[in-house]
Amino acid sequence: MPNRASLSLVLALACAACGHSESEWQAQLAKYNELTSRCRQVENDHAATRAELDKALGQIVQLKDQLQKMGVNIEALNEQLEQTGTQNKELEKNLEEMTRALEEYKARAMQLERIRNRFELLRDKLKKLTEIGLKVEIRRNRMVIRLPGDVLFASGQDKLRDEGKRVLDAVADVIRNDKQLAGRYFQVAGHTDNKPLIGGRFGDNWGLSVMRARQVLLYLIAPLESKTGGGGLNPVRLHAAGYGDTDPVMKNDTDEGRQQNRRVELVLMPDVEEMLDLRSLI
Repeated sequence: MPNRASLSLVLALACAACGHSESEWQAQLAKYNELTSRCRQVENDHAATRAELDKALGQIVQLKDQLQKMGVNIEALNEQLEQTGTQNKELEKNLEEMTRALEEYKARAMQLERIRNRFELLRDKLKKLTEIGLKVEIRRNRMVIRLPGDVLFASGQDKLRDEGKRVLDAVADVIRNDKQLAGRYFQVAGHTDNKPLIGGRFGDNWGLSVMRARQVLLYLIAPLESKTGGGGLNPVRLHAAGYGDTDPVMKNDTDEGRQQNRRVELVLMPDVEEMLDLRSLI
């Protein structure tokens, strides 16, 4: 493209040869400049439009990759669209549904990851209890602290042993001194083996399991300054339940199995968001 000085000289000579005035020459030059400016603007707009198109095409490629990872055959969908126009709307609807399903899958994966992180944090906080021989596990979709019954109580009794009180002190100390744990709800659940308990003040294994759970709960919520000791936990956050021999963790056909089944569990009650399958977190 000729520069402005050259063009001015050419136009001046042309005007002189043709007899045009200076004002007419300036008008022609102004028109030329305006056309040049418009041309450049069109080129810039074209470049911007092309950049937006490239970006959109890149997003389409990413979406196709995501759908293919989910097992969606994009090429097959494209062939169907080309073969028949009557299925166009239906296929577009399917694609929208798949895209929506992908977004829902991502949201659920993020939710599961938040829950996983939360329970890993809780498990780390309860690590002290595993160091003193207690078992922290996930049973029936709930996190459970298992307290061995033979350590807490003498056979067939519901009076806490001194060793059992020391174990409960350690449990209460971990919960009481952690804001997140102290704000959760717990169920104190009593369990027995399947050996029949007939008569006496408990009546049966149901009665024994309930009374043992009650004794553990009363100790955990007793003030720290109590003469007989106490865990100092919030009584609003705990409740007791007895399961008798209905929920064994091992078979009752050996002494070891029966010993494992004689236990009291401190069950961490899940929040609404945590009402999911926690077995995937083990």
